[in-house]
Amino acid sequence: MVYITRVEHFNAAHKLYHPDWSEEKNEQVFGKCANENWHGHNYDLHVTIKGIPDPDTGFIMDVKKLSELIREHVIEKLDHKNLNLDVDFMRGKMCSSENLAVAIWNELKPHLPEGVQLHCVKLFETPRIYVEYYGES
Repeated sequence: MVYITRVEHFNAAHKLYHPDWSEEKNEQVFGKCANENWHGHNYDLHVTIKGIPDPDTGFIMDVKKLSELIREHVIEKLDHKNLNLDVDFMRGKMCSSENLAVAIWNELKPHLPEGVQLHCVKLFETPRIYVEYYGES
């Protein structure tokens, strides 16, 4: 099995806020991330696929096509958007990085060609904080 990773970047705003909680409880749990005026991140997205290289091309998948797939199904929907308000696949979910990584996985997986498997979605919220999702066990 061979693994290859494509890195993409996007910027997005969000707010961590539970609508059933008081403002005080939201602030206690989420701190500055519950700011009523939102806040943003410069996200780096690492998408790792795996498979057996094609004997004719040596590729698992053409990385240019992988980039196009990620841009079409994820980046164009997220970049310079408000995750809470503008992103259909985040609607009704807490917009944590953890939930966003799972949602990105779900957006990408159905569009991969036969023989190519999604291995990992790694989402950097900051240079020092990231989440990894490997699909459901």
